[in-house]
Amino acid sequence: MPRVRELEVFRLVLPYGRRPESILVKLTDYGGMTGWGEVVQSGETRPARGPLTAAADATPGEAPDRDRDHVLGKTWATLEESLGPALLGVDWEHPDELGTVPGGTAVDLACWDLWTRMEGVPLAHAIGGTRTSLMATVRLAAERSLEAMVARVNRHVCAGYAHVTLDVHPGWDVEPVRAVRAAYPALALAVDARGAYTETTALEALDSYGVTAIERPFGGPDAAADLDLHAELQERVSSLVAIEVHSVAALREAIAARAGSALLLRPSRFGSLRAVRTAHDLAVEAGWDITAAGGRGTGLARAATVAVASLPGCTLPSDVTEPPRSAQIVTPPVGASGGVVAVPLTQPGLGHLVDEDRVRRLAGDSFRL
Repeated sequence: MPRVRELEVFRLVLPYGRRPESILVKLTDYGGMTGWGEVVQSGETRPARGPLTAAADATPGEAPDRDRDHVLGKTWATLEESLGPALLGVDWEHPDELGTVPGGTAVDLACWDLWTRMEGVPLAHAIGGTRTSLMATVRLAAERSLEAMVARVNRHVCAGYAHVTLDVHPGWDVEPVRAVRAAYPALALAVDARGAYTETTALEALDSYGVTAIERPFGGPDAAADLDLHAELQERVSSLVAIEVHSVAALREAIAARAGSALLLRPSRFGSLRAVRTAHDLAVEAGWDITAAGGRGTGLARAATVAVASLPGCTLPSDVTEPPRSAQIVTPPVGASGGVVAVPLTQPGLGHLVDEDRVRRLAGDSFRL
C-alpha cells in the first residue's frame, strides 16, 4: 500500500527549441520507492499563413510565453498549496482511488509510476497495453520550399520512418502533399492542420493523394472544435478525420455528432490516466482509430504517451519522437529507432531511470514537503 512520506516539485527550463518549461513531481513512499510525473507547458501557437514565418517554425505544442507562464504558474501554486495535504501520509491501494489530485497530470502520473514500481509491473501493462513496439510518425513543419520539404522527408525515410505527418495550413497544403507523394508514392502520409481551416475545400483536395488522416482540421488551438464542419469533411473524404478533444464529455459529443473517425489522444490534456483509458474505450466502442501524441518536456511525459500508445485501440502511428534525446533526463531516452519505438516491458513503472542530478541542475525553482 503506497504511503507518500516526501514529495519534491521542480520547475525546469529545457535546453532545446524555444526553451519550453516543465514541472516534475517526485513522490517517495515510506519504503524509499519513488515515482515521477511531469506536466509540460500547454497551448499551441497558431499555424502560419505562409511557408516561412515564426509561427511556422514553432514546434507543435509550444505556447506563447504569457500562456505558458499563466498555466504553469497556476499549476505551481496549486502544488505548493494543496499537494501536501492531499498525499502526505495518506494510504491508498490504487491511483484511481485518489480521484482528482492537485496538480493534475504530473501528480497522477507520479502516483501511477510509484504504484506500478511497488507492484513490479510496467505502466503499459497496468493500464491495459498489449503492444511491445509502436510505429512512430514524425511531424514536419512547413519549409522554405517544396524541395526543402521533400529533402527533409527523405532524411526521415532514410532513417527508417514509414509514416510522416506534414503540418498544413492555407497556402501550404496541396502543393507540399503533392510533392511528397510524387517523391514517395508508397509512403504512409498524414496531415495536421492544427485548427487552421474554416472550410473544407482545400482539405477535400488532399484526399486524392492518399492521405491516411487529416488531423485537427478546424477550431484552432484555443477554440472549441466545430463539430459540424468536422462531420461535413468526414462525409466528403475517405481519409480519417482525426479530432482532438481534452475531456471524456467532449469526446462523447464528437462521437454523437459523427465529427470524424479517429481520435488524436494527448494524455497530458486529460488530467488522469483513468480519463485517458475511458476516452480510449469510448473511441474503440465507436469504431474510431486512435493515434497517441504529446509529451515533449524531459521525456517523462513522453514515456507515459508510449504506455498509452500500447493500448489495443491505438491503431495509428504515434507521435512519440520528441523531445531530443540529448535533452531528456531519463535513461534510456524515449525515442524511435528505425521508425519504431520499443515499449519498455522489462522494468516496472515508466520503465526509465531519472537522472536526478541533471534535474536539480536544470531546475530554476523547487520545493520539498
